[in-house]
Amino acid sequence: QVRLVESGGGLVQAGGSLRLSCAASGRTFSKNAMGWFRQAPGKEREFVVAISWSGGTTDYADSVKGRFTISRDNAKNAVYLQMNSLKPEDTAVYYCAARSGAFVPTIATMFDYWGPGTQVTVSS
Repeated sequence: QVRLVESGGGLVQAGGSLRLSCAASGRTFSKNAMGWFRQAPGKEREFVVAISWSGGTTDYADSVKGRFTISRDNAKNAVYLQMNSLKPEDTAVYYCAARSGAFVPTIATMFDYWGPGTQVTVSS
């Protein structure tokens, strides 16, 4: 079992930066692929980025490539999302997700555990 809690969301102006954190509990965190998804009002949850358990493999949505960076610290049971050059269209609730095993999915239904989410609002 893995419990996830996101933090770091907030209100930022366009062009600004935020760093989201996801704290995980559970002894098998280091063996989980991790991902970030987001959901804007009236829209479906969409994939943002995922990272393998070792951190050696990452996969980004085209909409965030070059602006967002995912990283993880298995010693701290944490995964991070550095978001730069934020745009109003990045406004959403951001969710951290975990999946047991080495495979790095990009589809929400393939993740086993989810956090409650943190709101990110980018003003124009």
